[in-house]
Amino acid sequence: MSAMTMTTQNLLVELFVEELPPKALRKLGDAFASALFEQLKSHGLTAAHSVHTPFASPRRLAAHVTAVAAHAADKAVSQKLMPVSVGLDAAGQATPALLKKLQALGVDAGAVAGLKRAPDGKAEALFYDSTVKGATLAEGLQKALLEAIAKLPIPKVMTYQLADGWSDVKFVRPAHGLVALHGADVVPVQALGLTAGSSTRGHRFEATVDPVVLKDADSYAATLLKDGSVIASFAQRRAEIVRQLAAAAAKVGGGVTVIDDEALLDEVTGLVERPNVLVCAFDKAFLDVPQECLILTMKANQKYFPLLDAQDKLTNQFLVVSNITPDDASAVIEGNERVVRPRLADAKFFFDQDRKKTLQSRVAGLDKVVYHNKLGSQGERMLRVRDIAEAIANRIAVDAVADVRCAAELAKTDLVTDMVGEFPELQGTMGRYYALNDGLRVEVADAIEDHYKPRFAGDELPRNTVGLIVALADKLETLVGMFGIGNLPTGDKDPFALRRHALGVVRMLVEKNLPLEIYQLSEFAFAAFPPGVLADAYADLNQFIFERLKGYLREGGSSPAEVDAAVHAQGMKVWSDIPRRLEAVRTFANLPQAPALAAANKRIANILKKADGVDAHVSELLLTEPAEIALNAVMNQVLPQANALFESGDYAASLQTLAALREPVDAFFDGVMVNAEQPDVRLNRLGLLKTLHGAMNRVADLSRLAA
Repeated sequence: MSAMTMTTQNLLVELFVEELPPKALRKLGDAFASALFEQLKSHGLTAAHSVHTPFASPRRLAAHVTAVAAHAADKAVSQKLMPVSVGLDAAGQATPALLKKLQALGVDAGAVAGLKRAPDGKAEALFYDSTVKGATLAEGLQKALLEAIAKLPIPKVMTYQLADGWSDVKFVRPAHGLVALHGADVVPVQALGLTAGSSTRGHRFEATVDPVVLKDADSYAATLLKDGSVIASFAQRRAEIVRQLAAAAAKVGGGVTVIDDEALLDEVTGLVERPNVLVCAFDKAFLDVPQECLILTMKANQKYFPLLDAQDKLTNQFLVVSNITPDDASAVIEGNERVVRPRLADAKFFFDQDRKKTLQSRVAGLDKVVYHNKLGSQGERMLRVRDIAEAIANRIAVDAVADVRCAAELAKTDLVTDMVGEFPELQGTMGRYYALNDGLRVEVADAIEDHYKPRFAGDELPRNTVGLIVALADKLETLVGMFGIGNLPTGDKDPFALRRHALGVVRMLVEKNLPLEIYQLSEFAFAAFPPGVLADAYADLNQFIFERLKGYLREGGSSPAEVDAAVHAQGMKVWSDIPRRLEAVRTFANLPQAPALAAANKRIANILKKADGVDAHVSELLLTEPAEIALNAVMNQVLPQANALFESGDYAASLQTLAALREPVDAFFDGVMVNAEQPDVRLNRLGLLKTLHGAMNRVADLSRLAA
């Protein structure tokens, strides 16, 4: 039977289990369906046009695969046995080695005459051609199912006992049912102590039929919805929740919107089988508490969706995604309102208690909070951050030194408050509220919140100079400390988020146009640590941050060559003008003269590498060849213009001006021997090239653009 003629039907496989971890449900469902499909494909049981659809609800993982064959096509196989010189003797008869090999394959010795001889590298080998019978669906699905289960990205495996009282298995949750339907036929496979059938279970409370009997593979989703009150598709269930949330918010009116939280939406989709969105409310008195506290407790503890008004202020109404749909929902609404009340009361209590003490009075408490066993307490860390921040402020914001010092001292004090102790996610946010409560300047309060920024890729940067300085100091202290004690990122593991901290430093320097050199910042940070605490990691740290800079620029749309050219510009110390350098490089690269000038620049760089100590000085008296005289003349005309444009910040125009050098540079290399025998002539020509090289590489290292 060929693949072209095999008949196919659609396949449905479902594992019915106890409640799966909601945060992992989407990934589990996709992984199960994808692995099952790939395994069936590897066994030759799918057609070229086969597709798979994942299903995942709180109590099931399933996959629907189209066009699956009951029997895979037979496959011709050519198996290499051994070199001819090993398998056949001088008379062409089979050697003992060949006979033993054939016996191991279950092939009669009479097959020797039918073996194929074919080139294999420099020698000739014996091949045995045979036909491998295609796998049956029962065989292939059995292997595919076990493989799909084994490859699931399970957050935490459970071990549980089977019904026989002796055996146990390991899985994400205890499994209670297995369905495998090929069309309307049950495929006799087994997994996790279960044997496949054609029935499953519906909603715990609202299924109209139990068990839910499936007529065939294609009726799975419709039957589960009709008889089991379950929306089996994760994507469809999620879309239904989104629809109901929007409808409920519109019903509330007043321009309210549902808080945007994709992770919460995924988690709630993993908690319900048939969603029913209800509107609830809490006492308006709780709105006196910072809304971040209320929002967090509602989302994290209760999985509720807060509602915001047109000004993005929290309202006293929220949405609940219930898993039941009673005729009278009042009891469900009242129950959720009753449950959330003590949570909000706790938040109010923490807020009220915390405000009884100033942040300044909490500074001493940082000495009791361990930061790292090799780097001391949070109190010691605060002193280091403060020193680094003051050093930076004295460089770029002398008038703000007092605010910077205050913000750096108080930035971590909310770690010892009740609210942050209960909700660590609010660190910084609560510090700002408490700073304002203490009557501190807004700049200081904002900096206390912002010194954690950017927290993730694309996050906003600190809003004022004080916040920028303290954020830089905080991240630099972390980077220097961890590099200094050898806690470096490895592969995809970065427990101290050093890549994120380094990227934050890069973004602040570039996007906030700060006139600071990374090498000087590193020196400030290393100097803040007591002698002998850290190993010498200065060079490694700077290279690590430099690599983050290049990655950041590439992600911004620049090519690797453009990035290399911009970041290796001669004499560049600060990174704030790199975006303008990149734009200039892109403009220059489009000029017809660019390839030749880039190649010449690379050639000049290679020549100068072998001539250390050469001064960028040219004596016109020693210029004798027409080509070098012409090049010097053009340089005298072009370079002052290019330098003036560079100094004014017009990098693109500066590079474009250099385009006039192409022909005289080409003529110079065609007609002038740089390494002349006369020492003074040779040094003069090298000086000419060094002058040219310096001018050409002020904006960017153009040699990096050479192919």
